[in-house]
Amino acid sequence: MSASHANGTKKRPRFTAPILVNSAEVEVMRALRRQGRISRTEISNITGWSKAKASQEIRNLVDKGYLVEFGEGVSQGGRKTRLLRINNQLGYIAGIDIGATSLDIALADVTGLILQRRAEPTDVHLSAETVFGRCSELLLELIQAQGAIPAQILGIGVGVPGPVNFARGVLVAPPLMPEWENFLIRDFFKKTFQSAFVVVDNDVNIMALGEQRYGDGTGVDHFIFVKIGTGIGAGIISNGKIHRGSDGSAGDIGHICVDKEGPLCACGNKGCLEAIAAGPAIASKAMEAARNGSSPALSQIRESKGGVIRPEDVNAACREGDQAALNIIRDSGQMIGDVLASLVNFFNPSHIFIGGGIANFGNHLLVAIRRAVLHRSLPLATTHLSIKFSRMGSNVGVVGAISLALDYLFAIEDNPHLLV
Repeated sequence: MSASHANGTKKRPRFTAPILVNSAEVEVMRALRRQGRISRTEISNITGWSKAKASQEIRNLVDKGYLVEFGEGVSQGGRKTRLLRINNQLGYIAGIDIGATSLDIALADVTGLILQRRAEPTDVHLSAETVFGRCSELLLELIQAQGAIPAQILGIGVGVPGPVNFARGVLVAPPLMPEWENFLIRDFFKKTFQSAFVVVDNDVNIMALGEQRYGDGTGVDHFIFVKIGTGIGAGIISNGKIHRGSDGSAGDIGHICVDKEGPLCACGNKGCLEAIAAGPAIASKAMEAARNGSSPALSQIRESKGGVIRPEDVNAACREGDQAALNIIRDSGQMIGDVLASLVNFFNPSHIFIGGGIANFGNHLLVAIRRAVLHRSLPLATTHLSIKFSRMGSNVGVVGAISLALDYLFAIEDNPHLLV
């Protein structure tokens, strides 16, 4: 997430966050972000401050309207203490998760509680203006349904399917939609939502953040979130933080070569994992099985659907006991697992979470992935390794986008590019 100066030095990207706090207040806000609700005594214990200093900083935040008191904590032998939480009336946060074939938009308060949500199909082969324009329309509808106005949107987190230069907030050479490259996503949303800051990231990175904040990745310092859908990508959590790499392209595992003589990928190379094992490749192999007669079930599906087979049709045929469909799913799982085995040897994660539309294929896919990883990884690297589907399902991306925006809700007054 760093940008380079002409002289080669690094700086953190600057975002215009709407809520400024001093460095002491940051400690309080961080504690509340982690725990949701907390007492003055607990803040004093966490920060190491005296009770007087903790009370002063809390009083400042309450006076500014950033915190509110509510309810009572458990008595420790004396009077029950009042609990504090972030004021959920400050404004709203929007999360936008754009996939290759769908978009999911949610409106949340500043605690991350989702208040309104919409999802619908899309197509990233449409122009960026069309897709992001529809996102703005849907967000305005959610705002109206909430009885709010656009000026109350404090931040917008956006996930997009392609490599993102995080500092600039733009896509760089996205294979699925090359015409979106360098589209100014932040500026586009600022036209309608002038009060909001906008932060943009790769769609799998926001899924990793969603898993970390609300899923089974909570408290896990080293894990990989793998999305298998129209494309294949990975979000990497290292030492508890998202790892984006020097230019924002870390985790783009879909373009690792698994067969030099394989089919042409959208990126221009041959034999990429994505071109052989992702959703479109699964559908293509199923079409071939339907044509050559090796799968009666897939042939029947093809005829009943006007000559089209979708990835979910392959899963349906597999559930009916079709051997060709089962082989297609297992082959994809094995190739994905072979690539993940290299990542396990290199990165040594404790968990791998799998999501995306193809994750709905169930145990046949998961078993094939696990078998390949265990076969090709070093024993020490897999001793405590957990590989499983994300239990968050389709929620993981949009809540990750909200979490990303919440990470930039508060900025330090005397150094506003250093964020909470």
